[in-house]
Amino acid sequence: MQTQIQPAASSGTEILTQASYRIETSTTRIGAVSYLNTKPLIYGLQQRLHGAAELSVDLPSRLASQLADGQIDIGLIPVVEYFKNADYRIVSDAAITCRGPVWSVRLFFRCEPSKVRTIAMDIGSRTSAALTKVLFHGQFGFVPDAIPLELTDDPRETNADAVLVIGDRAMHPESLRSSFQGEWDLGQVWFEQTGLPFVFAMWVARSEQFANATLNRAFEESREDGIMHLDEITWEASQKYGLSQQQCGDYLTNYIHFHLGPDELLGLAEFRTRCKRLNLI
Repeated sequence: MQTQIQPAASSGTEILTQASYRIETSTTRIGAVSYLNTKPLIYGLQQRLHGAAELSVDLPSRLASQLADGQIDIGLIPVVEYFKNADYRIVSDAAITCRGPVWSVRLFFRCEPSKVRTIAMDIGSRTSAALTKVLFHGQFGFVPDAIPLELTDDPRETNADAVLVIGDRAMHPESLRSSFQGEWDLGQVWFEQTGLPFVFAMWVARSEQFANATLNRAFEESREDGIMHLDEITWEASQKYGLSQQQCGDYLTNYIHFHLGPDELLGLAEFRTRCKRLNLI
């Protein structure tokens, strides 16, 4: 298998908060988009990095562009972006994954899935868009045409045969179900097709020079600390996202997982193979 974690020493209306950090006196810049599902990964990270933070707001897709352009050196980026650059290195086993239903990524249908010819794709996630195409090809042998769904667009008003929504819009499906006749949870459909976990995002450096043991330790300690403080995270999230604390806890405990283990790496490799087959990377 080609995908490996590099040894560290050798080398949705969800609130979005991208942070760029400077570690001690170095110029290493780290970008993190804080969706609900990333909060356990960045819990206390700023303090562990011992640097001043430059906070801005952005989407995962834009964060990936910043990594590609050299505006940041390490980012918690969508996995499809990792596939596109041979110089990129995974720098931690902290990641955002699922092992079945993911809840926050859904595809809603106006007709039978086999009859879908157009899909309105939420522009917030390139990985979810690629996953949608991979799943359609795996299920039916074809890929529908994609049209963009802006964050301000109402999914119910698009004329597409199906609509991909992520984040808060997907986590409140009751507001959309009356306008559609069916839905897929993309994490569940991926698991049904492959029997493998799906990896949505992970810590990636733009070159090996930014991978080091100190950073790896900071990412992993932040994850472990975040998991230990889920009560605090879910209480704060429930005040912001229109979900109960129990729903937030259920999401971060039973749907989202935060370790990039052997099975996750197999899922990552399988997704990469399927994306390459469809010329998506």
